[in-house]
Amino acid sequence: MSLLDRFLPEFQVRSRHQIEIQAPPETVYEALNRLNLARSFTLQTLFRLRGLPAASATWKDIEKMGFVRLQERPNREILFGIIGKFWILRGVQGHLKRVDPEGFRAFSEEGFAKGVWYFGLESPDGKATSLSTETRVFCLGKAAERRFRLYWTLIGPFSGWIRKIALRRVKEDAESAVLK
Repeated sequence: MSLLDRFLPEFQVRSRHQIEIQAPPETVYEALNRLNLARSFTLQTLFRLRGLPAASATWKDIEKMGFVRLQERPNREILFGIIGKFWILRGVQGHLKRVDPEGFRAFSEEGFAKGVWYFGLESPDGKATSLSTETRVFCLGKAAERRFRLYWTLIGPFSGWIRKIALRRVKEDAESAVLK
């Protein structure tokens, strides 16, 4: 069972992206863990629009913003989770629930949404790696779902853009590491 299905098997919203990388999974995994989204001017701008710090966006910074590293399987998959009222555009930090991995699975307070950000690595030959990212969101209650769907109509394309940029950054870093 994938980490996605272990932590958020049911969802109302899903977005998936994938890229092929000419590097072994170990190198891709290392590049993924070194990822700094703030290296992109576009992403810095998007973060600022949400009122988030944009100087650095490493995984530690992402966790400070409210994401929790739920679980990982080295060289295979990483899963982050977040619980909140994401549709509140400014001051979203005050509308997040910090929980540990088991608390994430058990959380059921109506009016919130649970989201996961997944990275999966597959390499049939050990030389090239297919890196995918998937976002899933489960809304707790009809009102939360209505609010989230409106929010996602506006933000969803930008969310996908962030994930595509992240995949390209990992590809660049991993393939550069192979050439060294």
